[in-house]
Amino acid sequence: MASVVIIAVDEMRNPQKMGVMNVVWPATALYLPVVTVWWYWRVGRRMVQGAPEMMGESGHGSITMDHDGGAATWAQSALATSHCGAGCALADLAMEYLLFALGVTVAGSALLASFVWDFVAAWSLGIAFQYFTIQPMRHLSVRDGLMAAIKADTLSITAFQVGMYGWMVLMHFVLFPMAHVEPNRAAYWLMMQVAMVCGFLTSLPMNRWLIMLGWKEKMG
Repeated sequence: MASVVIIAVDEMRNPQKMGVMNVVWPATALYLPVVTVWWYWRVGRRMVQGAPEMMGESGHGSITMDHDGGAATWAQSALATSHCGAGCALADLAMEYLLFALGVTVAGSALLASFVWDFVAAWSLGIAFQYFTIQPMRHLSVRDGLMAAIKADTLSITAFQVGMYGWMVLMHFVLFPMAHVEPNRAAYWLMMQVAMVCGFLTSLPMNRWLIMLGWKEKMG
């Protein structure tokens, strides 16, 4: 939470040029603390309002963005991954608490309920994050913007959830097989932070591929 607050306070003074990044950076710090603060100061601070940003007009230390595809660096891919990761993190955080509070199960399993409803929530919020990235940059209509967002983020969100679910299965059946930790315990959220980091890692190569196809924006 300290990492989230540090970034959020600085964003109040130096808002991001791309509005959705004001949410992406703090949301990323929820599951990747300290590292995200360093990343924000190194990259995010160059993306504030007033900084040169348009492709072909950027100066030293600026951020360029295009959707023409081509080779993408791992740094550019990580920035793209942060978009779907932020949506997944916020959706999973809210959904895990809600499912636990309501006692929701699927086929009698709370874990399966998490898999189903976490994906629905993460996909919905992730598409919203991507829409507010693509639509203003490409000047698309609402319909075209939504279609582009779905095309850009469905595979990356799926890849993120695969990594996260893999760790959740390990947590459920191997690390805590006799006494399952639940969302009302701190240990659960420590394990979920690890799960989200796993999701980031499995989504990273997918996002690199999507940028190379021109389906996602290249930033950096």
